[in-house]
Amino acid sequence: MKIGFIGLGNMGAPMAANLARAGHKVSGFDMATVTVNGVSNARSAAEAATGADVVITMLPNGDILRAVAAEIIPAISQGAVLLDCSTVDVDSARSVAQDAEAAGLLPLDAPVSGGIGGASAGTLTFMVGGSVEAYQIALSLFEIMGQKSVHCGTSGNGQAAKICNNMILGVTMIATCEAFALADKLGLDRQAMFDVVSTSSGYSWSMNAYCPAPGIGPKSPADNGYTPGFAAELMLKDLRLSQQAAEASNADTPLGQAATELYRAFVEDEDGKGRDFSAMLPRFEGKRRS
Repeated sequence: MKIGFIGLGNMGAPMAANLARAGHKVSGFDMATVTVNGVSNARSAAEAATGADVVITMLPNGDILRAVAAEIIPAISQGAVLLDCSTVDVDSARSVAQDAEAAGLLPLDAPVSGGIGGASAGTLTFMVGGSVEAYQIALSLFEIMGQKSVHCGTSGNGQAAKICNNMILGVTMIATCEAFALADKLGLDRQAMFDVVSTSSGYSWSMNAYCPAPGIGPKSPADNGYTPGFAAELMLKDLRLSQQAAEASNADTPLGQAATELYRAFVEDEDGKGRDFSAMLPRFEGKRRS
């Protein structure tokens, strides 16, 4: 396919490189000067999108997505797929999809899970909203860039799935870190704590696959000084998106709301910015009950 790729940052660049390595003709654009192996540089987003069979965007937020979409939709050929892999608010995803459909395009919102490592290795998971027709066209690209894609329904549902998943992740990581800090204060050995919880009803991805305690369980960012695998500020972004969606849909999410406030304080008032989201553990270690 001929692919336009807009947004060649930490995630977009390796995704575009994997597509080019697989034999697709990829034209890329980013506001920063970026060189990606196998990807030709376009002079503008509209130039990257012109004549493409699929246009992929990987952008920081909904406002930027809306602005870029307004620029590129008129340049994209009718019948082409507009595939947005950004993590943005549901309303922005659905608004862009509506504009794309009106222009005769096939929109998909497909935020990802797997981080920079997954983008480089081609092992991302895509949560996809949009038509079955568009999904089938893009499926071979998902298989190059990732290990799994799930069609979640109509436009916006990919974003809905991502923010619901990450709300669970934020809440469970906080609970895991609280439990380790409590275990420490009770004199319970961390390895014993892990051995019990990881094989019983406290089992979770946060405990078993991404343990926040250094030296416990599989290797994780905790073993590298909490250098981010998934930065705390990105978790805060996703939690804020979940609460924006909860407010818009009148959903009661008290734990999601509490997790949002804890990560806000961690990132904005404490030392969480630039650290992995599992660095909540040393935060709780130093806290006393209020």
